[in-house]
Parts: sequence; structure tokens; C-alpha cells
Amino acid sequence: MDELELRDTVVSEARHTIIISGGGLVGLSVALLLAEGLPPSVRIHVLESRGRAPANDRESCAGNFDARSTALSYSTYQIYEQINVWRKLAPLLAPIKSIHVSRRNRFGSSQLHAVDQGWDALGWVAENELLADVLLDAVQAKDQISVSFGVKISSVEPTATGFSVTTTCSDGEPMAGHPRSEQTVRSDGPSASANGTKASKQSVDLLIVAEGAGSELRSRLGIDSRRTSYRQHALIANLSFRGTQQSIAFERFTADGPLALLPLPSSGNESRMALVWTLPQDKAAQLQHASHEAFSSALVQEFGHRLGSPTHLGERSVFPLSLVESKEQVRRGCVILGNAAHSLHPVAGQGFNLSMRDAAALVAYVKQGVEIGSGPGDLTYLSAYATARLDDQVQTIQASDQLPELFMRSDPVLSIARDLALAGLDLIPQARRHFIREAAGNAALER
Repeated sequence: MDELELRDTVVSEARHTIIISGGGLVGLSVALLLAEGLPPSVRIHVLESRGRAPANDRESCAGNFDARSTALSYSTYQIYEQINVWRKLAPLLAPIKSIHVSRRNRFGSSQLHAVDQGWDALGWVAENELLADVLLDAVQAKDQISVSFGVKISSVEPTATGFSVTTTCSDGEPMAGHPRSEQTVRSDGPSASANGTKASKQSVDLLIVAEGAGSELRSRLGIDSRRTSYRQHALIANLSFRGTQQSIAFERFTADGPLALLPLPSSGNESRMALVWTLPQDKAAQLQHASHEAFSSALVQEFGHRLGSPTHLGERSVFPLSLVESKEQVRRGCVILGNAAHSLHPVAGQGFNLSMRDAAALVAYVKQGVEIGSGPGDLTYLSAYATARLDDQVQTIQASDQLPELFMRSDPVLSIARDLALAGLDLIPQARRHFIREAAGNAALER
């Protein structure tokens, strides 16, 4: 066997381990992307600190008025299509065939249509529980991936090739048939700690932190983040209106901030919609606990009468809005992904879709490192990934960051310019098509 044949044999037989800390929508998605792009010798382990709740009956969940939802862009559709998830997901989604953008008490407005792009939809709305169920089913069907619930990384230490991580899990009973911990990761052996938990030290070639904006693991790695408060809160709720809407999403800019209504799968003769309403903290708290009549009146006053008053109102939740950005996204053997990397204002629903484009690009660069034998945590390829993603991240974050403030400023000259800009999207087809491609993330995928 010559030197080249020997090298190829070593590379093909090399075994690598990737741990994804975070079993949410981004963590499960990147696990599927990695399994699709990497050879079976690369083992992928998803660790989720929360216990897995019992699987929901999808038919009953589809009419839920208290479920959170996520807007999926056209670029996210393309990514899920590539990993064979879309076929099972599509029947559970509400398509967005047009988007109506307007300002309260101003003449400027625009309506964007999927047909102008030759698309079936501009985007889709997924209820998070249903999306998570589909992703988890797909992950558990992959022999290359294991998932552990009720498991967290308690400590990390750098090694010559990646990290040594210590994971801990509760001694409590498993939830609804899902194990608290699957001992499938390469391990130096479990041990019991003084507080009754079980600990296991494991060697990892690549650690992906796909946690929330307040990620403890990101902090444990010594990676700082920037947090900029918007001094606003988001009020979210699912509600219904009489009659069926034609898959229209609404974005309404008010003096307090943007108000979005997104279509959900219909229930009977009524249209279910997901509300995301940006408000000052005191007003958000007041409306969260207001009566149905008082809430409906305030909503109609800000949104207008085009849908009438809501006939059903689900549970209302309120949370503060901040822009959170990790000061580092890559190190040797480590990547920060999802909300742990950048948590955006929800005005345009771009946060999850930006993370999906990050994940798709990451897999392409990790694959290169594996193919040449340097492993998935090679800093050369991880740094190249970070550089390649910079423009899209900066543009998307700036747009999500600046758009609400732009429409809230009361300058009269600026108000006229904003109205003309919105009207211009209707009057100039080329401008409208460019705006849609940027908002859908397609331009970023092609750059």
C-alpha cells in the first residue's frame, strides 16, 4: 500500500465526535445537517438540559391557542428540503402567500406577493412544538445521531484536538419513555458527585453551543457577549378572527413599535393567527392581564378594522427584547450557534432563519476539515466559516435592529420618506423583488 492509499484509509476510518449542547430547533437542525454532510464515522451527540416532555398528539396541537410559533423563510425551506425534512413538515405549516406592510395613520403601505417571485409562498409559520416533534423524529431515525435529555455540560477543558467535557444528569426518573441520559458518547467513565448527580467526562473534537441568548456554557468557555436592551417588551398570543384569510401576514408599524400578525393553520370557519406586539413594558404588562374586551379594543385601535375583533384569545406572554451578540463565534474545536451567537429583535422574524443559514454554511466548512483528515474542529475551516457568514449576519442584524426605530421616529420629513418607500415597493416591481429576496434569505445563500 503506497503512502496516498494509506492516508486515504486512515482518513476514512478516523472517528470523530461532535457534541451539540442544546436540543432546541437549531440544535436538532444542525445535527441533521451534519449527519447529511459528514461520513458515518463522525458521531453526533445532542445534549439537552431539559427533560423531554411527552410527545404531543399533533392533531390536537394543531388547534392550540397557547403554542409559540416560528416564521420559516424561503431559504429555510430550501435547507429543510435538502435534508428530507420538508415533506413531513409541510402539512403542519401555514403558508404566507402575501405580506401586507403598513403604518398606523399614514398613507404608505405595500403588499408583497409570492407569485411575483414564482414561489408557492414567501414563507411559512410553524408551531414550535410541531416543528420540534418533526425534527426529533428525523434525528432519532439517524443511527449517526444520539440525543440525551436531562443532560448538561458542567465543565469544559481544552485538549490538543478539541475539548474534554464533563456532563451531568439527574438521578430522577426518565420522562415519558425518554431516557435522561444515553451513555453513547466516548467517555472516560461515569462517577457520582456529592449532590447525587452522575458525571461523565468525554473527549470531543467539535463542541457546538446551540443554546439560548443567556447561554451558561458560552460564559463557561470565557466568551463574552454584548447585550443591548431595546427598552421594549414583546407580547405574544395566538388568536382567531371570523372568516378565513388568504394566507396573509401583516406587519403594522405603530408609535410604540411593530405589530405582526402571522397566519396559523385554520381551525373551523375561523382564522388562527400568531400575534407579536412590541410595546413599552408598562403597556405590555397592562394588556397581558386586560380583559378580552379591553385587549381587543386596544388591538383594533392600533391595527385597524380589516380583520375585525378577535373571537378567541389564547394565553398572553410578555418578555423583554434585547439584541444579544456573542463576541466570538468560533475557537479551535468550538462554535457558538443560534441565539447563543445572536439573538435578534423579532420584528422581521429573521433570527431563526439566520441561524439556519449559519448552520448550513458551518456544515460545508466542517466537511472540508473532515475530508482532509484534520477533523471537524480545525480552526482554519471554522475561521473561514465565520468570515464567510459575517456579511449576512451584519446585514440581517442591522436590519432587525434599526427597522423598528426607523418607523418609530416622529420626524415629519422622515415620515414622508418612509411612506413613499413603502408605496414604492408596490409601484416598482424590481425593488419589490429585490426586497423579497433579501428578506427571504435567498440572496444570502447565493452570496
